[in-house]
Amino acid sequence: MSFSTLGALFDVQSPPPITSPAAVLRKDKQGITHAFSDHDLDELQQGRSQPTAAVSPQSPSDVQMPVTPGELESHPTSPGEEAVNSIPALHSPPQTRWRLLSAYFMNFANGLNDSAPGALIPYMEADYKIGYAVVSLIFVTNALGLGRSRTYSFSMSLLAAGYVIILCKPPFPAVVASFFLLGLGMAINLALNNVFCANLVNSTAALGGLGGAYGIGGIIGPLVATALASHGVGWSYYYSINLAMSLINLAFAAWSFRKYEKDHPVQLLTTLHRTASHQTHGPIPPGRTHLKQSLKSRSTLLGALFIFAYQGAEVSISGWVVSFLASYRHGDPSRVGYVSAGFWAGITVGRFLLSHPAHLVGEKLSVTLLVLGSVAFQLMTWLIPNIIGDAVAVAVVGLLLGPVYPCATAVFSKLLPRSMQTSSLSIISAMGSSGGAVSPFFTGLLAQSVGTYVLHPICIGLYGVMLVGWLSLPRISKRSE
Repeated sequence: MSFSTLGALFDVQSPPPITSPAAVLRKDKQGITHAFSDHDLDELQQGRSQPTAAVSPQSPSDVQMPVTPGELESHPTSPGEEAVNSIPALHSPPQTRWRLLSAYFMNFANGLNDSAPGALIPYMEADYKIGYAVVSLIFVTNALGLGRSRTYSFSMSLLAAGYVIILCKPPFPAVVASFFLLGLGMAINLALNNVFCANLVNSTAALGGLGGAYGIGGIIGPLVATALASHGVGWSYYYSINLAMSLINLAFAAWSFRKYEKDHPVQLLTTLHRTASHQTHGPIPPGRTHLKQSLKSRSTLLGALFIFAYQGAEVSISGWVVSFLASYRHGDPSRVGYVSAGFWAGITVGRFLLSHPAHLVGEKLSVTLLVLGSVAFQLMTWLIPNIIGDAVAVAVVGLLLGPVYPCATAVFSKLLPRSMQTSSLSIISAMGSSGGAVSPFFTGLLAQSVGTYVLHPICIGLYGVMLVGWLSLPRISKRSE
């Protein structure tokens, strides 16, 4: 991907440089202007003192200050405030383009990791002489690795350690533990990458590219895994590719994100302003207050239920459809392993091609129709006794599920007050990861007793839960805040 292509996604007009931070004035909602000196900035950067500000009265009528950095795109700013409220463009600073490319590479590697287990499960079962119930533990430990970190290097190191363990082909309990390290490492870099992309000028395009990179990795993973395993290469050697990618990403991220904080003095000024406002106007309500409000919010709870079911169905199909085709359609794992890649290809194409038409039609109606279509094609996969027909139906299910997540996120953002968006969407995302662990694990437990055909009734049941949660959401009303 060339930089000219990346540049087309963004408004590359660089914000006016801040030549002297001491000359920058910040206005709060009550018309108070804070001027910060060079000494204040140096002291804050080194953590030696609290910032002080010179305060002068201003007319409150000419001030508009966003509450959080995430709201910068939704609050217009005047030309005089552009130097303070602007957010990084692709060429300002120049290192931003490399950081964006690094984020895309990391998410591509995440896609390679997440999509491969479905194609490799038959080989893991044969190698360790274990059943569906035991092998499904990898889905649980992979999702338990939820957390945040301040360093890409740490996350890449966790991934490298997990891949080294798998390559050594230890006893299966150690393999399960290694998937916990993989889940933790990916959760950290995903959180950091989302924050970075969300604070670019065109955050929608940046986040779309981040998801697209993951989808491409999701397509390639099963293709490569199946090709290697079907030619007699041990299943664990697939992870040598992931190990190499983690080491490359470790070096690339460490280089591209060096001096990141120094490149963004705007963020430093925002911190200074908030600290000064805290001293002037009293304490800001603690985050736990917003968390309690989010947990009581009908939109948050229904959104969490919806995403729990959505991600549960997505991961269950990816993880178990190959085993179903091998058991009930008597397919050769060396051939049907590619069906998982078709499912991920459907998701990627659907996310790119159907998201915009769904927005034009209306997210509420579009998601309802997409989920009903997924039910129909899931039934075809279950009832049509033909591998080719099943493969096509699975790919169409992926195509229909692809735009559901971005459409749902857009609706949740409209329903939730801005003060609750961060905590509410975090809860919804965490429930999605839980669904991605519980549903495939439960599928594996039942498959051990009755057979892998249980994948289909479980997925159809999850689609039903999605519809109930979606249709129960409140009506979208115009914001009054």
